[in-house]
Amino acid sequence: MSIGDVTTILRGGILEVLTLAAPLLLSALVVGLVVAILQATTSIQEQTLTFVPKVFAILLVLAFLGSWMFSSLRDYTIQLFQQIPNMAK
Repeated sequence: MSIGDVTTILRGGILEVLTLAAPLLLSALVVGLVVAILQATTSIQEQTLTFVPKVFAILLVLAFLGSWMFSSLRDYTIQLFQQIPNMAK
C-alpha cells in the first residue's frame, strides 16, 4: 500500500462526506438566510425563530434524499471493503 493509495482513499472519503452533507447544509443555509431577512425587516429578534425552521428543513431534505444518501454511503463502504484484500499485499 503506497502513499498514493492512502491519498486516494482519503480523497474519496472526504468527497463522500461533502456530497452527503451538502444538501443538508445548503437547505439550512437557505432557510437561515430567509428567516434572517424576515427578522431584519420585521425587527423580531427571537433566537428560536431561526432554529425551528432549520430543523424542519433538514428533516424534509432527509425525508426526500435519505434513501439516496444511504445508498451512496453503502456503495462507498462496499467499495472500501473490496479494497481491503489489495491493501494487505
